[in-house]
Amino acid sequence: MQVERIDWTLRLRLLMAAVAACGVLGCATAGGDRPDSERGGHNRLEADQRRQVLTGLDVLERDGFDRLTAGRVALIGNHSSINRRGRHLLDLIRENPDVELAALFSPEHGFRGTKDEAVEDGVHEETGLPIYSLYGQTRVPTDDMLEGIDVAVFDMQDIGARFYTYISTMGEFMSKAEEHGIRFIVLDRPNPIQGNWFDGPIQDDDLVGRFTSFVRMPVAHGMTVGEIAKLYHEFHDIRPDLEVVPMEGWERDRYFDETGLPWVNPSPNMRSVDEELLYTMVALTEGNHDLSVGRGTDRPFEYLGAPWVDGRALADNLNARELPGLWFMYSTFIPSATDISGRRNPGYPHVGEVCHGFRVVITDRHSVSPVAAGIHMLDALLEVHPDEFSTERIRGSIGAGWVLDALNDREAPEKIIARWRASDGFRDFADRRRRVLMY
Repeated sequence: MQVERIDWTLRLRLLMAAVAACGVLGCATAGGDRPDSERGGHNRLEADQRRQVLTGLDVLERDGFDRLTAGRVALIGNHSSINRRGRHLLDLIRENPDVELAALFSPEHGFRGTKDEAVEDGVHEETGLPIYSLYGQTRVPTDDMLEGIDVAVFDMQDIGARFYTYISTMGEFMSKAEEHGIRFIVLDRPNPIQGNWFDGPIQDDDLVGRFTSFVRMPVAHGMTVGEIAKLYHEFHDIRPDLEVVPMEGWERDRYFDETGLPWVNPSPNMRSVDEELLYTMVALTEGNHDLSVGRGTDRPFEYLGAPWVDGRALADNLNARELPGLWFMYSTFIPSATDISGRRNPGYPHVGEVCHGFRVVITDRHSVSPVAAGIHMLDALLEVHPDEFSTERIRGSIGAGWVLDALNDREAPEKIIARWRASDGFRDFADRRRRVLMY
């Protein structure tokens, strides 16, 4: 027994020494393929301070808004259109007497980003400018809305998923800008789930052109809004007079919370980088209204469940698959009829009901493959609940009917994932994407 005690004491001393070295020198295992200067605690902070990220708006502001002085200007934006000090694009432009503002356009969730339903036109209280909703009676700007507009400026924080509709709003407006001879300026912003990876099946032809499926691309596109604008321009015959104001200091492997930029929820149910990552996984079920994805809770897209789900069996099934970077914790949750401010939520599934399911915990964001994990999640639902769970209504989110057919035929998830990654459509997207990358 004495030998045993001496051995464990030695091990403890070695472990404490390793922890101390990690704190002083920067742990070589943290961050994997990142440069040594970014590893560890204080070294990473110093690296972030040296490499300050400027969005396209920050660059535009620094350069004096000169790009906007030739004609009447329309802003396509929302509450996320802020500079690195948290000031809004509209307020910054109003301080410049050489810029003539004519109209505001808002996407899904409205100009203030608070609504999770159709949005009506309105008037901006402080300026009296019209706010035209592009997620209400129309999703395409009308000729009347564009009357007298010379320059359109797009500035919104995307989250990196094909079915997040801000990039479709941009594409529709770009098309009308070309038709009306309007100059189109994109103020670029980070892809918050980084821009080094993309994944997912390419859509069926009949889905292309829908608001959650504007052009052919996988579920996670791995691009910034500026790069997507260039993709539209170069490869999808949407060719207004386009200028992208690039960021400075952003690198493709940086998540949003590594940029030093201020966080605002891009939409009411998108509250963290983890949720943005998990959106490309959990939201694959959104067409199936028999399941809750956590809308109406404190953790949307971290939960999945329903009153009929065997949450323990589902969590155990997924944990047995050992999906990289993820752990599934059995949970119960109750979607609420109101949000934390007391406003009524839209008709989310299972409001007021006890839902059994799981919470997805990201244990290593650098190894997680969320879209692939989503296929395993669907496979697990079919395995645990073959009679209750249906894939009928989720083709719009997955994008490809053959994937659902393969799942229902009980084809192995890894084989399905390998098939889309080897497909001509996926490789074609990879080539086009590569040719428009800016960073």
